[in-house]
Amino acid sequence: MQKTALIAGASGLVGSQLLPLLLASDRYARVIAVGRRPLPIVHPKLEQRIFDLEQLEEHRLQLIADDVYCCLGTTLRQAGSKEAFYRVDFLYVVKLAALTAANFAAQFMLVSAMGADASSRFYYNRVKGEMEEAVREAPFRAIHIFRPSLLLGQRAEKRLGEQIGAVLLRALRPVLVGPLRPYRAIEANTVARAMLSAAQDEGGGIRVHSSEAIAQAGNRLIK
Repeated sequence: MQKTALIAGASGLVGSQLLPLLLASDRYARVIAVGRRPLPIVHPKLEQRIFDLEQLEEHRLQLIADDVYCCLGTTLRQAGSKEAFYRVDFLYVVKLAALTAANFAAQFMLVSAMGADASSRFYYNRVKGEMEEAVREAPFRAIHIFRPSLLLGQRAEKRLGEQIGAVLLRALRPVLVGPLRPYRAIEANTVARAMLSAAQDEGGGIRVHSSEAIAQAGNRLIK
C-alpha cells in the first residue's frame, strides 16, 4: 500500500532536493509539504499546507503522514538572534516530531549537523544536540538522524561563510582521507537520496547517520 510523506523545509537546500524524489517515488501516493510560503511546484501527488510554523499545534490534523521528513534549519546569522535560531532549529523541529508522532507517523527523518552535541560549548552544535535528544523521545517506530558535513548546492539565499567553506573543502577533498574523510563537504542531493533510502529500509529504532555514511547511502540507487 502506498504511503503518505510529509516534508517540512521543502524550500531549503536539502528539502528542495528531497521533494522531487518523494514525488517521483512509488512509495508515496501523497506528499504533504508544510511551510510559510507556497512552493512553485504543481504535481498530482503534492498537497501544500501553508501556515506559519508557530501555528503547528493549530494545524495538527493536517500533519497526518506515515513518513515525516524534517529539513528545517537556519544559521545564527540568517536568524538574526540566538532566540530566533532556537525557535527554528529546536522548537519547530521538536513540535513537529511530537505532533506527527501523536498522529501515529511511523518514521521521522531529521537533518541535523555534524558536531551536534548537547554538551558542546558552541551554541549551534549544542542546540542541534539538544534538539536531537528531544526528538529521540518521540514514540516513532524509527528515527533517522542525518549529520552531514558542510552542504553543497545552490541555495536561494547567499551564505558567504558557507560559500567560502565549500570552495575550500572542494579544493581540499583529495587530501581529506583516512580520519579526515568525514569532513568532506557533501552534496544536498546526496543527503536527500540517503533520507529516502533510509525510509525505504523499514527498520526500527534510532539511527544516526554520519556524513560518510550519508555519502555511501546517497550514492546507492533508490526506487
